[in-house]
Amino acid sequence: MDQRTSGADALIQKNDAAPALLGVVCGLAAALFWALGFVGTRHGLKLGFTPVDLLVHRYVWSGIAFLPLVFRAGISDLCGIGWGRGLALMVLGGPVMALISYTGFLFVPLGHGSVIQPSSATLGGLLLAALFLKEKISASRLAGALVIVGGLGVIGAESIGHIGADGVQGDLIFVLTGFMFAGFGALLRHWRVSAVSAALVINVLSLLLLPIYLATGGLARIAAIGITENAIQALAQGVLAGPAALYLYAVSVQRLGVARAAVFPAIVPALTLLVGWLLLGEPPTALQAAGLVTVLCGFYLAQRQS
Repeated sequence: MDQRTSGADALIQKNDAAPALLGVVCGLAAALFWALGFVGTRHGLKLGFTPVDLLVHRYVWSGIAFLPLVFRAGISDLCGIGWGRGLALMVLGGPVMALISYTGFLFVPLGHGSVIQPSSATLGGLLLAALFLKEKISASRLAGALVIVGGLGVIGAESIGHIGADGVQGDLIFVLTGFMFAGFGALLRHWRVSAVSAALVINVLSLLLLPIYLATGGLARIAAIGITENAIQALAQGVLAGPAALYLYAVSVQRLGVARAAVFPAIVPALTLLVGWLLLGEPPTALQAAGLVTVLCGFYLAQRQS
């Protein structure tokens, strides 16, 4: 009897571990894909793509793929979200926010944008949760926010001391886009819109910008860069950092829960610096590394419930 019971317990534990392992794998893959999106952006801008070119690769291909799904769910009310809310989400978490973010990489190294934007999104999320959603912020999360601010100060010191006015401008751009994304997340929670529905709507609405891009000669510009580099951007921006990362993160949330899955976006800055070093040959500076470590400590505190 004892042997049968222990065997049954082991089988139950094995069955419970399988979904958790899948959640971890999906979460790590999502974080890696987001990191590859940052690195792809930096690579593309150095190669001659403009921020608008990268925006097309990020949203147009997935927008075309998602168009039948949105029509099937109801284009008149945008999958039940509504046109007004859909346009607001598009500004805060879609092409408008992305375009501003891509522009920031014209002024500062990869290590700045990949750390400052997610950190500012976390700070903005905590602030909006307290002011807009009326959520109680624990002492641990408040301490985490202060530590994150300290980490951002370390990175900002590098801009002031070594890069100059352009560096400060670039850093402020990523602070802005981080807070925009925080507003996007707050609206999703307030309106009870799923991330998947929002992604479908945002990508399809982004197609409205395509005629303007074509009319201004954008197609000829990206064609001159070559098929290979355009394919890389289409994969990095339009597939991996977009729909694939979102889907994998959604699976991670389903398997692990929101609190445990929140760890994976927090490791994106570290993965971005590592991948950028390996693929682009941009090693992080001492100040960037110090700021990253400080920010990661702040992320840990900010995600604790108590």
